[in-house]
Amino acid sequence: MLSWLLRAIGVLMVLTAIALAMSRAPDRPVNSLVARWAVPPSDFVEVNGQVVHLRDEGPRSDPAPIVLVHGTSASLHTWEGWVKALKAQRRVITFDLPGFGLTGPFSGRYAGGGYGGDAYARFVLDLADHLKLQRFVVGGNSLGGDVAWRVAVLAPERVSQLVLVDAGGPPFVPEQFPLGWRLARVPVVNSVMEWVLPRQIVAQGLATAYADASKITPELVDRYFELTLREGNRRALMERLREWRPGEGAERIASIRTPTLVIWGRRDRLIPLSVGEHFGRTIPGSRLVVFDDLGHVPHEEDPARTVKPVLAFLGLAAP
Repeated sequence: MLSWLLRAIGVLMVLTAIALAMSRAPDRPVNSLVARWAVPPSDFVEVNGQVVHLRDEGPRSDPAPIVLVHGTSASLHTWEGWVKALKAQRRVITFDLPGFGLTGPFSGRYAGGGYGGDAYARFVLDLADHLKLQRFVVGGNSLGGDVAWRVAVLAPERVSQLVLVDAGGPPFVPEQFPLGWRLARVPVVNSVMEWVLPRQIVAQGLATAYADASKITPELVDRYFELTLREGNRRALMERLREWRPGEGAERIASIRTPTLVIWGRRDRLIPLSVGEHFGRTIPGSRLVVFDDLGHVPHEEDPARTVKPVLAFLGLAAP
């Protein structure tokens, strides 16, 4: 019996080693990713020593440009559908947050400062200063929504309108939590993830975020997978998830007086609709729009439909 058990353990260890070897995914230099994921109009700018991947599209005469902030593990590409609908009439700025996409971990003046919501909000304001934006609209999804409302709290005089899309903020209990994020919070395991990342874990995370799995294309998985491998991003994500405290500072949401549109996917399994309803109750005059058939990233899952209330909120004509 003992010999059988030892042989079984040995076989299991060999299979585990083979699986790890097949899933080996070391960091990729940013230059190796630029050709595919930073096509025009992508650009890179330096803000206080931090090199930032961004796109600045639409009329430069816009007095209140729209700044859109992506969520955890995403990138500026998540907003491409909305940008297409908005840029004919408004200046739209999208960018990769530090620790995600092609921007990479906090560096320069921001190195060692942590990846909390307020740190990101201050970075967004620094980016706005760099771009000479005196007043702007800010919107965000998930983590980006958490950052967006914090920008409105920190600098209410600069934010003309606020758009929250399945945004973080108040405390919540997710129905599902992506396997990759769960593993990233486990000591030792998270260190292994800096060298090993099965593509299937990324696909599973997208399946959690999307209501309709048929919309998850191989190129979509490629994008999330390859940009996660950008050198330093996995370590930054682990730091972010270790620091994450759902509901931290959420009491400040009640101070927001900025005109606000809240958009939610009813089938969001990460941040429940009750959080969107909380924003709607707490921010005076805000409007909540719910899409019954969409999930955590409604702007990405169905951009043509979800941008319509945004156009109306901004007083723009439909394309």
